[in-house]
Amino acid sequence: MMDALSVVSQLRDLASEPQNREVIVQDQGCLPGLVLFLDHKDPDVLFATLQTLRYLAELSANIPTMKNELGMMVSLENVVTRDGLSVDITSLAKEVYDILSAPANPPPVRRKKPQFFLNSSNKKAKSITLHIQGLDSTQRSLCEEALLKVRGVISFTFQMASKRCTVRIRSDLPTESLATAIAATKVLSAQQVVKNEAGEEVYIPLKSSGVDVPQNSALPDYLPEEEESPVREVDRAISRTTAKEDSSGSWLNAAASFLTKTFYW
Repeated sequence: MMDALSVVSQLRDLASEPQNREVIVQDQGCLPGLVLFLDHKDPDVLFATLQTLRYLAELSANIPTMKNELGMMVSLENVVTRDGLSVDITSLAKEVYDILSAPANPPPVRRKKPQFFLNSSNKKAKSITLHIQGLDSTQRSLCEEALLKVRGVISFTFQMASKRCTVRIRSDLPTESLATAIAATKVLSAQQVVKNEAGEEVYIPLKSSGVDVPQNSALPDYLPEEEESPVREVDRAISRTTAKEDSSGSWLNAAASFLTKTFYW
């Protein structure tokens, strides 16, 4: 059964992939629902909503639609000034507000509307790049121990010069679980690294408290070797463009229906 947090978390995960951002904004139910979630009392729902909007704003063609969505700018202002919210929430709200308020650039050439929508449950694994504040040669083993304790982590590699770690995880493991595990070291903190439409890297804040972290009792939950094959990854990436719109958009339709029923029963 769907609830507010599960719906917005799924939307956030879908929005984290660039090829999905245009479809989400064009959907008639998702963007109005996200605006309504900006008034939600649950800070977890609110933070996930802001993360989703931050991802969607990476596509410059989405910004006018998002800015003109009824209640969007007012709701973001209210979040920035609302008492009792964490610094992570208010700073992310201000960041999204500033992006939407910035002077518009000349509109880019419109691409053909995608004829697919990638459901995150179709993937057994995903790769996440983290920027880890405080990471150095003396703290690397501490970070390794923290990640190895998280059930669902498949593998990870470090880029020490840039203080980054690329982590391969199961698709059903929330990215925030990694940030929580790393923050539990008391000396390290993590942000997700993503690329915007211009190919520039940006940091996305991750909630690092109050998130359930599944623990390993022994070794990490590795996928079968065939799922790790780079050739298989390429095959899956190619197959995305041939997915049928009717089946691949079913989750989005269900989410939009949930949002409508939640606020307009």
